[in-house]
Formats: sequence, C-alpha cells, structure tokens
Amino acid sequence: MASDDIRFGDFTGFEKVRLVALHARMAKRGLAGPEVDLSDLQRRVERIEKTAERRKHGK
Repeated sequence: MASDDIRFGDFTGFEKVRLVALHARMAKRGLAGPEVDLSDLQRRVERIEKTAERRKHGK
C-alpha cells in the first residue's frame, strides 16, 4: 500500500456514515440482480473519496 492511499480513518465521521449508507444501498440494489445500474451510487462514493483525498493532501 502506497503512502498516498486513502484509509477509512482519513474520512470525517459524516463521510464514514455516508459511505456505509451508500454501500448498503448498493448491496440492496445488487440483490435485484447483476443488470441493476449502480453507477449513480458509485459516483457519489467516488466524490466523497476525492474530497477526502484532497483534504489529506492539502489541496
């Protein structure tokens, strides 16, 4: 693991709650089958990750 990798501890408390909730929603949708579109939820997760990464690197 590189030193610039983001870890769960790099997220704020609110971001952690949002990530857990979004992953739960993805899992629930995934139960409907492989043809279900998860891209909207994946984009939300990526946005949160990018925000945490920018904060970690001071940008």
